[in-house]
Amino acid sequence: HVKKGGAYAEIEVMKMFMPLKVEESGVITWANNEGAALTPGDLLATLELENPENVSTVSTFEGDLDVTGWVSLDAPVASSNAVSTSNGGRPHITLRKAIARLTNGMAGYVFSSDAIDQTMVDIAAAVTDPSLPAYEIDEQLSVLNGRIDGALYDELSKMTSDFKGPSKFRADQFKHLIAVHMGDIKDEAERASFVASTALLVGAADPYTKSLADQVPGAERVLIRFLDILREWISVERWFCDGISYADAVDNLRKANKNNNAGILDICRAHALKSTAAVILKIIDSIAEAGKTDIASSTMTSVVFGAEGLVDATPCLTDIAAMRGNKTYDILSQRCRNVLIEESLPSIEERKTKVLAVAKSLGIGTEEASNQVQELINDNIVGSDILLPLLRAATDEKEQLAILEISARKQHRTFDIKEVSPMIEQRILKFTYCNKPKTSVFSSAARMTSMTDLTRAMSNSKLSDMARSDSESSLKSQEQDATKILRTAVTKICNVMTDIEGDTNAFKSLLGEFPQYDGSAPRCETGPANVLSVLVLQDYPDADQDSLARSIEQLLARNLEDLEKADVRRVSFIISKDGKADNNQYPLPSVFTFREKAAFKEDHLYRDIEPTVSYQLEMLRLTKNFSLSFLGDHLSPTGQIYLYKAIPKASALSQDKNANKAPRIFARAVSFIHDFSAGSFEQLLIEAFNALDSVKTAVPPGDNHVFINIVSASQSTVIDPVNVEQVVASILKRHSERTSRLGIAEIEAKAVCKLANDDDSHPISLRLVASNPTGFVQVMNTYIEAANESGSKRVFKSIGGTKANMAGSGDSSWEGLDITTPYPLTRPFDAQRKAALRSSDTLYCYDLPALFEAAVEKQWSSVSAAGTQPTMVMFTTELVVRKKSGGSWTMRDYMNGDSELVETQRKAGKNDVGMVAWLMTLKTVECPTGRQIVVIANDITHKAGSFGTREDVVFKLASEFARKKRIPRLYIAANSGARIGLAEGIKKTFKVAFKNPSNPESGFDFLYVNKSDYERLGVAKKELIAKPATVNGEEVFKITDIIGSEPDLGVENLKGSGLIAGETSLAYDDIFTLTIVLGRTVGIGAYLVRLGQRTIQKNTSSPIILTGYQALNKLMGVDVYSTNDQLGGPAIMHSNGISHLAENDHLSAVASAIHWLSYVPTVRGGLLPITDITGVDEIERPISFVPRAGVPYDPRFLIAGRDDENGEWHGGFFDRGSFTETLAGWAKSVVVGRARLGGIPMGVIATENRTAEAIKPADPADLRASESVIQEAGCVWFPNSAYKTAQAINDFRTEDLPLIIFANWRGFSGGQRDMFDEVLKYGSLIVDAFVKFQQPVFVYIPPHAEIRGGAWVVLDASINESVMEMYAAADDARGGVLEANGAASVKYRTKDMLVTMHRLDEKLKALDAELQERVCEMERQEVMDAIQEREQALLPVYEQISVQFCELHDTPGRMKAVGVIERAVEWKEARSYFYWRLRRKLAEFDLRKKVLETFQIGRGDATFTPAGASKLIKSWFLETPGATETLWSDDKAVLSWMAQQQEQLEMKIIKLNKENVVQEVFDVMTAGGNTAEIGTAGIVEGISQALLTLSAEEQANIKELIKSTLKL
Repeated sequence: HVKKGGAYAEIEVMKMFMPLKVEESGVITWANNEGAALTPGDLLATLELENPENVSTVSTFEGDLDVTGWVSLDAPVASSNAVSTSNGGRPHITLRKAIARLTNGMAGYVFSSDAIDQTMVDIAAAVTDPSLPAYEIDEQLSVLNGRIDGALYDELSKMTSDFKGPSKFRADQFKHLIAVHMGDIKDEAERASFVASTALLVGAADPYTKSLADQVPGAERVLIRFLDILREWISVERWFCDGISYADAVDNLRKANKNNNAGILDICRAHALKSTAAVILKIIDSIAEAGKTDIASSTMTSVVFGAEGLVDATPCLTDIAAMRGNKTYDILSQRCRNVLIEESLPSIEERKTKVLAVAKSLGIGTEEASNQVQELINDNIVGSDILLPLLRAATDEKEQLAILEISARKQHRTFDIKEVSPMIEQRILKFTYCNKPKTSVFSSAARMTSMTDLTRAMSNSKLSDMARSDSESSLKSQEQDATKILRTAVTKICNVMTDIEGDTNAFKSLLGEFPQYDGSAPRCETGPANVLSVLVLQDYPDADQDSLARSIEQLLARNLEDLEKADVRRVSFIISKDGKADNNQYPLPSVFTFREKAAFKEDHLYRDIEPTVSYQLEMLRLTKNFSLSFLGDHLSPTGQIYLYKAIPKASALSQDKNANKAPRIFARAVSFIHDFSAGSFEQLLIEAFNALDSVKTAVPPGDNHVFINIVSASQSTVIDPVNVEQVVASILKRHSERTSRLGIAEIEAKAVCKLANDDDSHPISLRLVASNPTGFVQVMNTYIEAANESGSKRVFKSIGGTKANMAGSGDSSWEGLDITTPYPLTRPFDAQRKAALRSSDTLYCYDLPALFEAAVEKQWSSVSAAGTQPTMVMFTTELVVRKKSGGSWTMRDYMNGDSELVETQRKAGKNDVGMVAWLMTLKTVECPTGRQIVVIANDITHKAGSFGTREDVVFKLASEFARKKRIPRLYIAANSGARIGLAEGIKKTFKVAFKNPSNPESGFDFLYVNKSDYERLGVAKKELIAKPATVNGEEVFKITDIIGSEPDLGVENLKGSGLIAGETSLAYDDIFTLTIVLGRTVGIGAYLVRLGQRTIQKNTSSPIILTGYQALNKLMGVDVYSTNDQLGGPAIMHSNGISHLAENDHLSAVASAIHWLSYVPTVRGGLLPITDITGVDEIERPISFVPRAGVPYDPRFLIAGRDDENGEWHGGFFDRGSFTETLAGWAKSVVVGRARLGGIPMGVIATENRTAEAIKPADPADLRASESVIQEAGCVWFPNSAYKTAQAINDFRTEDLPLIIFANWRGFSGGQRDMFDEVLKYGSLIVDAFVKFQQPVFVYIPPHAEIRGGAWVVLDASINESVMEMYAAADDARGGVLEANGAASVKYRTKDMLVTMHRLDEKLKALDAELQERVCEMERQEVMDAIQEREQALLPVYEQISVQFCELHDTPGRMKAVGVIERAVEWKEARSYFYWRLRRKLAEFDLRKKVLETFQIGRGDATFTPAGASKLIKSWFLETPGATETLWSDDKAVLSWMAQQQEQLEMKIIKLNKENVVQEVFDVMTAGGNTAEIGTAGIVEGISQALLTLSAEEQANIKELIKSTLKL
């Protein structure tokens, strides 16, 4: 029993304990057990109420909800049959209401499919009503009664009222009357008034003048509204498409519409994609149907049929065609692309006319006929679909054969046609032809390391003169023999199949046309050579295809002997399917192919493929591993594309267990273009893409393949193969996004090339295979055809290397394979890539090196010195952990010191641990000779990328390796946190002691194992700890601890996490560390991100989190979060300073890392990477961007300059284009980043002088939470911006960058909120960061800027005088405790101003004198009143004087005089001054470092400071003849001195080193007591041990030196 308000249970979720209470008293009956895991909706218990009447039970409403006043879009509307009666027979009202329903539906209101259909029916009924224009125009005209000329009104009114239909309303005549009347009005004002009055009337009439189809008078009117709806829909959906999550889309909307919440709500409501997409699809279909219907047609196919403005729909269709992101967008975009493709094709009539014109010329036999035929062939007019319709429509047999000859010549363009013989009466075309020579082959042993080698080989005067192998010559001779065979082709035209089937002699007589049939020519020795084609003009529907094929097979079977006698190799039947054209194309005819080698059985693989094309498609490469089904073909002027759905065969899957079992699409394209060009190849590629887009089948996007064969009819295309490769690569790169979206894994292109158009230049077959396994780095393999060793067949020979095998990411090379080798089911690492993509939208770790290479190449391509790019920009070595004694290793081996990290060259994917590391050498722009970095990456395909102890060891040792070499360490994060496991052996063995075995629901007491299992698992294997117990009288062992035999089950992984957390913290201080977050990173992964400090985060699917959103949703009991990005995406992490940079994709993130490295020395403490700025900027240029007093500006203009309205650049402080901002999303009142000054990298911090916004988002988990926007004033340090400043200084310190601060701070924000938010703590961190800094720091106060109070304190050079210097802009900069107004209010008060007035003002002086003279109180009072009046009059101006007086205490002149700044520097000259100052300081610091190192001998001199070292260097300078104190301040002079005195300075360092060694030995030996005794013995022993390592001669020299020095 529980009382009202009492707790009946306690639940724990995510470490939070919460009591559950009852609202009323009653008796609890449990439905769930204690300790049960709960999910939302679980029933815990039932409560039998003491007073049931206190609680009302909720019941479900099951009736119809009908509220008066509500109008539903689904409300019944007048049907098409009721238009004449509904609304008084007014179609314009019907149309208006239907359009309104469409508009409301598109605005997001409920719009069912039935309502959409009914609305389109209403629109169709209205727009086809002839009276629609009259009604709509009359409505506008009625309001003009009395406002326009009466005669005109009567005439216009008569036109509308007298219109009866069904003829077309003359809207053009209506507009003409108005225009004529307007032209008759002479007065300008009256004319303008008339135009304004009739504007709506003319607007109503105008659409009806542009509806060209009489049966659809309202077509243009509806089209205008449809286009408005399309444009509005596009403006809504562009926020949500392209894979953007709903949360991100809303966030982007809010940023773009800050003060328009109602507009944001409207857009979000209108994003009702399910219903709106249905409407959009209907509109697109209407536009498509109208576009492809002849205007002369009497059939109304669309509600916009005949609309003049249909062309205006193209931009909308193009926009929708580019949309992607989900299935709905894909359907719409595919439909739009299909519509656009249909519109781009030439019409049937155009193609027919061209063919008939040439056929007529050919029939007459004109001289130009052959040239016209060749031109027609070269124009690539699509003719396959119009051939049979043209033959049917031909006037006589002569015209038929002329058309047939054109088709035959076109189909046989790749052969050498010898003689054509038309046989008009028999309707037979007979011609002879020969094969053209095949392309040349090379020996497979020939060395081809690059495309240049290939060009050099081809450019040899005669290929036969080359050193050929026997195999190459053998293959070539075989192929040349085949070109000598004369072949005969016979083509017969039949009206119906019975023409050839019914007459038994008809087929034999046809075969008799072959010369071999009657023995007049010998049969071919190598096998049958002739071909027979039969064209059947009668239509046979698709359903009859198989029966047709069988009947033809039977015909051929009856004539096998005759076919053999005629030496026939192939028989083809081309039969018409359907004589009706659709979409500007007739259905392609059925093509049945029967080959002699298959005993004249149909070859189903080549059904519906033109026989002369089938060879070029290389279909046999598909059939071994895949079962094919034909999806359709696509013909265009560029080529023919055939699509096949390929399902992996069981036999192939048995050979490749990990292969993708899903079907994929093979697109086979062949083009007979006359000349190869970039444009023709790109057009064919686009058409292949369009064909893939048009496939309406449930084939998942992925592993699709495109093959493009560019067949040169004459093999005379003159083009360098190097150019072919470059053209193809650039085109594929341009279309990479669409390639990825279509799921195309590989694009294969085949082309024939030759270097010159002469007999000595031999054509070769070039094959390029492009893939993009990472989605970012295109891999191009280039092959030529070579003879194999035996000379029996052609094989692929690779030209050069590829980015894939160079980067170690795997390469599916075809090197040495037969050119007919079947396509494999899968490529290397496809499974891992898909797993990584599925797991966290990231890349397989072994693809990362290729990204780094691509990023470096991208960096080279962006600089003017691209010509100096090395051939290889990257080399990698994998860092692998191994056990010193051999065998597998564990964490314990590492702890015992029995493991080591070794540099290894091994193939990708050989890792057995989920952490991979590489030592990379990158030849970047700033380090063309190479720089080394260590890259560590999670393998998210290995146990979800979790951190086990072995992963931790790899990370630890790789990081230590980087620290030992003092080189940058990059960590690529994509993981799932610390690994969790269970002891699977015990899991299968343990038993449960239930409280009541007959009722397990009542709970349990403990877990146990029986005695035999305990002895096996507990005693022998030590996998568990247990103590004796009894269950049902049986002795058992109660489990108290589970140890397990499997590694990495639990807390040991946390120990490893602690290990690498500590390592990362150390690494941040020792070397350059950077984390690139390319996938989710959880738990320890998130802490590694922060401990490494510098972070680049991918914008999508790369959250940095501690707990997944699903767990938090479970805690809340409601789905408040939809993605992990809401918890740790860039919107959070870039805005709170965890992520320094946010990038859109993997490659951009890696490229940003490479760019960041360009500012950093190759090793910690090394020389800065200085770049040449020739052609980019000038060192000795004035700064042209100058701030103006009192005018806020972007501080980035100070740093980087700006372009003005005319596009003219006004230079800033740093080199043009060199500034990269980081932490831009956080603490926006401070700007930090890296830039270059004269090519020297620097860190930069600048003050934002404008007001910034700090936005704290509302937590979806808290219903009461709301977004807070805090305005942060410029020139003030807030807690976040102070922390950002300190963090940036620390980052620059560990990057060894010098630093300049453009300071403009009035102080720290000291309000209650900021004091509570620890502004003091974060402000003091700035001082801590400066104290540790070791590179030069310049603090510069720009023009019209100031530093006041506490801000000066944390920036003063005395914080670390050995590295810091302060400067100010001459004249305009200010610095002091308080601002001048504040100082005046405290130190120059009114009484002080009055004293000054009386001292300076002549009138007051006179009045003071007069006051002294007056004795009478009345007179004195009059003078005092006059004095007070004068004081009040002068007070405003003297307040300004007091402020000015105080401000003059804050000028650069006084700062310099009191020694708080080095000097005042003119802003325009600051770039030049600080460049030389920086160079001098860097050189001085380098020399100072050497001096300090000499004092590190033995125990070292702790009292000698960097400042002391600088003073020592200064003393050396002053010792130089001619040197003075003044010259020491001249940076150029000091640099010149260091260069000239380099040898002397080195000698001084050596001397100083010797002196310090002497002093150390002296101090030790004279220290007295044990120190002297032990020290002296140690020195002697050290000398003794050192001598043992030297040669005899060196020992003798040292002994002689000791003897002479000690005078022994």
